[in-house]
Amino acid sequence: MSQSTKVHTNNPVVDPDAEVLAFRAQFDERSPLDQIIREGAQRMLQAAIEAEVDEFLISHDARRDEQGNRVVVRNGRRRPRQILTGAGPLAVQQPRVRDKSQAVEDRVTFSSQILPPYLRRSKTIDELIPWLYLKGISTQAFPEALQALLGEDAKGLSPNVIVRLKERWSREHEAWSRRDLSGQQYVYFWADGIHTKIRLEGPENNQQCLLVLMGATAEGKKELIAVVDGYRESEQSWYELLIDLRQRGLALAPKLAVGDGALGFWAALRKVFPETREQRCWVHKTANVLNKLPKSVQPKAKADLHEIWMAETRQQAGKAFDAFLEKYQAKYKAACHCLSKDREVLLTFYDFPAEHWTHLRTTNPIESTFATIRLRHRKTKGSGSRRTCLAMMFKLAQSAEKRWRILNGHQQITPLLQGKKFVDGIPQEAA
Repeated sequence: MSQSTKVHTNNPVVDPDAEVLAFRAQFDERSPLDQIIREGAQRMLQAAIEAEVDEFLISHDARRDEQGNRVVVRNGRRRPRQILTGAGPLAVQQPRVRDKSQAVEDRVTFSSQILPPYLRRSKTIDELIPWLYLKGISTQAFPEALQALLGEDAKGLSPNVIVRLKERWSREHEAWSRRDLSGQQYVYFWADGIHTKIRLEGPENNQQCLLVLMGATAEGKKELIAVVDGYRESEQSWYELLIDLRQRGLALAPKLAVGDGALGFWAALRKVFPETREQRCWVHKTANVLNKLPKSVQPKAKADLHEIWMAETRQQAGKAFDAFLEKYQAKYKAACHCLSKDREVLLTFYDFPAEHWTHLRTTNPIESTFATIRLRHRKTKGSGSRRTCLAMMFKLAQSAEKRWRILNGHQQITPLLQGKKFVDGIPQEAA
């Protein structure tokens, strides 16, 4: 490997993996195509800013002085400013606008929506930073990694800037956690606890459990509802989270909540939203049952469990359930007890639209979103502080939220909220 593709860092644990190195190698030498793309992006950005100024001037064209001359006019250009974007650094010049009105209180000020004051990087770069962080790039190695990805001119992000960004993300999370939820309604909840290690805390405080709650709106859109630092997955921690949501205006209880068997969440849910029905996660339940079986038996048992939760009707699922218990009860009582004790709440999804089953049988919406954070923790042996870990979780989830797909058959949410009954996933006509 050439010298130009290495990240210089004294900490081998946080060196980027092969995927990052391969990606960086593509950008070590800018091709003519890269230059064309960057130049085209720069021209388009400059043209958009010019058009924005022209539109502003036209909107004030009627304002004239006694000689009939325009009062709001162009007044040269500002000094060139370099903006760090996904296409690389782009140099742009913003036109100046002057209002020549005699009365100061009558003057207007132009403020660009495309290029706000003091903007130095696009939102794409803000999303790239937590991605790089998760891939194992240390704070000290960020400038070099960004230069490899965006070009040699991308030097505006020093380690201190990264530290300030993470501090800003913490403040954003704190403000987001206080947002008003009045009038909001979620038809479904997904709840899970994400366990992480904290390197810069004492032995008694180096384990962190982040409580994550996602929801589906009445339009079928998935949203991140809460990410908080809890004490394990205790009932009290979940209770405080749910009570906080209700105090901020979330008055309507969801129709169904999906989670693993952690008793803390369910006990808290019954206190705060007692009308919400419960659905246990089949992925967690399958793992728990298989953990109580010999490895030689696990492949067959997994297939038998699959027959239960993939059955077309509740009746067929019940038969597959009974068949599993009859098959394994004699030799593996612990595994069968683990399964049978949650029988009713494992099959709740049959009372909801069939189009939604793929979303309701597991906590996969949370698991898939936060899988990358576990990769980061394996590379770095944990986050530096609890506050940083919480901010990174929040920021990454926000980025991922933009790509969450709407629920299958979201049109069925309206009749569900109106009280229509579903049997084996099929809406029933009123008698």
